[in-house]
Amino acid sequence: MASIAVVSLATGIAIVFTLVGLVSFVRGTVALWQTTRDGEPDHTRTDQGWRRFGAALWDIVSHQTFRGRPVVRIAHWLVMVSFIALILTLLRSYAQISNPAAELPIIGGWALANWIAEFFAWTGFLGIIALMIVRALTKPAERTSRFYGSTRWQAYFVEWVILLVCLCVLLLHGMDYAYSYLAGQTDYANLWHFPLTAWFGAWFTNLSPTALANLIVITSAIKIAVSMSWMVLVGVQISMGVAWHRFLAPINLFARREAGKRKSLGKLALPLVEGEPQVDFDELPDDAVLGLGETADFTWKDRLDFYTCTECGRCQDICPAWNTGKPLSPKLLTLAMRDNVQSATHGGNDSTEIESVEDLHADSFDIRSALAKSGITGPEGVPKAASSLVPDVIGGEALWDCTMCGACVEQCPVDIDHVDRIANLRRFQVLMESSFPKELARPFKGMETKANPYSQPPRKRLDWAKNLPFDVPVIGEDIEDAREVDYLFWVGCAGAYDDRAKKTTAAVAELLHTAGVSFAVLGTGESCTGDPARRAGNEVLFQMLAGAAIETLQEAKAKRMVVTCAHCFNTIANEFPDLDGHFDVIHHTQLLNRLVREGRLTPVAPTEGAGEVITYHDPCFLGRHNQVFTPPRELLGSLPLELREMPRNRENAFCCGAGGARAWMEETRGTRIAGARMDEANATGATTVATACPFCTQMLDGAGNDVKVKDVAILMLESVQRGQAENHPHQ
Repeated sequence: MASIAVVSLATGIAIVFTLVGLVSFVRGTVALWQTTRDGEPDHTRTDQGWRRFGAALWDIVSHQTFRGRPVVRIAHWLVMVSFIALILTLLRSYAQISNPAAELPIIGGWALANWIAEFFAWTGFLGIIALMIVRALTKPAERTSRFYGSTRWQAYFVEWVILLVCLCVLLLHGMDYAYSYLAGQTDYANLWHFPLTAWFGAWFTNLSPTALANLIVITSAIKIAVSMSWMVLVGVQISMGVAWHRFLAPINLFARREAGKRKSLGKLALPLVEGEPQVDFDELPDDAVLGLGETADFTWKDRLDFYTCTECGRCQDICPAWNTGKPLSPKLLTLAMRDNVQSATHGGNDSTEIESVEDLHADSFDIRSALAKSGITGPEGVPKAASSLVPDVIGGEALWDCTMCGACVEQCPVDIDHVDRIANLRRFQVLMESSFPKELARPFKGMETKANPYSQPPRKRLDWAKNLPFDVPVIGEDIEDAREVDYLFWVGCAGAYDDRAKKTTAAVAELLHTAGVSFAVLGTGESCTGDPARRAGNEVLFQMLAGAAIETLQEAKAKRMVVTCAHCFNTIANEFPDLDGHFDVIHHTQLLNRLVREGRLTPVAPTEGAGEVITYHDPCFLGRHNQVFTPPRELLGSLPLELREMPRNRENAFCCGAGGARAWMEETRGTRIAGARMDEANATGATTVATACPFCTQMLDGAGNDVKVKDVAILMLESVQRGQAENHPHQ
């Protein structure tokens, strides 16, 4: 048995740390509950409970959001499971303070319980070391680091707590082996119960029983003190997302925007009024607020997002705005809003508030200096208890830098809705404050008066078809409705008015005609889907345009539709249903790929020695937002041409810079996003960049690079025409 003095000291330590830890943790839990509860209602987050629970459980178990980071994924999974599996070892430590040989009731004598504890103690130990190495190998002071602006000491604290707890569990098991050995238990039985710790447990067999018992008691007390110190700190520091996420992340995953869906991609969430999605602006209450303008406007889910953020920086690491030297960082934006809520709710207990610019030291790259240095906030950081979000908390420039590419949402392991929140910040600025970049005035007016952001007259919507060798039927003029053709071809505003995009529109029409696919267009009856308006925050204009487009399509009896614009595709497929517009829509790369597989289009390779090398740029609103990755690549592979992938592709593809209505705004800070993407394309040695969206073509082709930019449809048409020329050389 251990000495009375050692037991008394260990007991006192355990009691003090436990009481303070529990009181602090309860205090922190209550504070978090109150802060979240005080948010505005959101009644869209708790329907279909079992489906939500299943999806959240799968995300947690599979760790599928750790894309492209296999080491981190495995290490984090092991650490997560060890946290759960080793909880009972903490209870046993309380018992071992008074009796080193104490076992837990029922399972205490099970060898299986020991195996599980030892396995996860070792894997947790090795997993946290791996994560610590990953963090140590980064340089958080550099803007290119995903840890730039993260609160480093909090991460270090959590990592060391996990390391010490796992180490204590292993040491206790090793000493348990030695204690049983000294008590006369056979070595075989000991090895059976301690398969992964007996090898070093033998080191303790040279101690006397009393000395070994004292060591077990002391180690148990240390384990309790370390565990409870974690509870003390997180209870005091409720904004410590790197610690709280183990409790909040499952709730946040459960409360994702749509039950059963993995990420909040594709459509934007409708604005909420009194917790309900708003689609009828004529019936708004007089005091209704659209979007996010003040701290009080944050919903409970917004607040839950803020406190769940682990500051891992995966969103920042892939953000096209941040990576081209602009103020916007999804992580820093989230932290700025978190600390605004924290300051307003808890009297200034936040981590970003600074007293003066002089507080920003060159070698200090914590959150508060990162926020001010990046430009995402003002030079004074987040003012104490500021209620106006823009520009007091979020700088106006940073707000409008977002392309809404969805990379941040795709990468976030705890399912934070960055894009929806930026959209709501923009909605308030546009609809409640009439404040937006001056470049948006023209496209807004064009959409209001001429139903397109180019301010072009409707009569020019068919100019793209003038030089085609066949007539394009127009619904309502040449045919009665869309039931008479295979597809209604939705041309889109870019496809009708942009000179580059008109070539793609004509190419798709020629390919459909060649394949014997009947189609018709709406002609002057077509209008903008409203995507630029919506992503610029003008929700009222979007719903007006979308409503008109839906009515036109319904009158045209549209069954199946094919579109060339990734933004139109996303809006019609994902956002029109919220306004009772349900249509079967397909992207042109999907349809053309199907026609090639069916043998209705026959591409032919260029003559030998042509040397054309293709690299494919994934449009964000086709790829990441809608998971259409394979059809364009299969189509390019059928040409056949050499296809070289850029390093960032598919889910991790870099944006062209056009999304979020950025196609109508100038980039005045950092480097051009399209330029950075074209540099990446050029590095592959490709002679042509293939695209599948008119806005990608527009942005990349205008980036000033010598590499050609062509839509996949144009490349396919060239290939098919080569075959026709070979088969009919005299035509």
